[in-house]
Amino acid sequence: MAKLNKEDFISALKEMNLLEIKELVDAMKEEFGVDPSAVAVAAPVAGAAADAAPSQVSVTIADAGAAKVGVIKVVKEITGLGLKESKDIVDNNGVVKENISVEEANEIKAKLEEAGATVEVK
Repeated sequence: MAKLNKEDFISALKEMNLLEIKELVDAMKEEFGVDPSAVAVAAPVAGAAADAAPSQVSVTIADAGAAKVGVIKVVKEITGLGLKESKDIVDNNGVVKENISVEEANEIKAKLEEAGATVEVK
């Protein structure tokens, strides 16, 4: 028996009526023990879930809190910037680091929250 390629199979499906397609799906369920319609729906959903989670995020200070000096020191340590630049980031609720991995962002967030800041990861 000749093996059908994808294009030939789709061509054959286009020539079938709805009843014939339903019978084909039922036969596939019986033969393979799998509902082809469930597989067709599940595949795009799994791909969408992977795409939904960003791979690159930014860490932003939402509020420096009461211990502002400590937060400035942590920002200085994380960014490698000078004291004035770090203070400007904290004062203006600025971005501490951009386009970083989610793991690195979580580490930075933990350090800043430990110093007393409220942090957003976007």
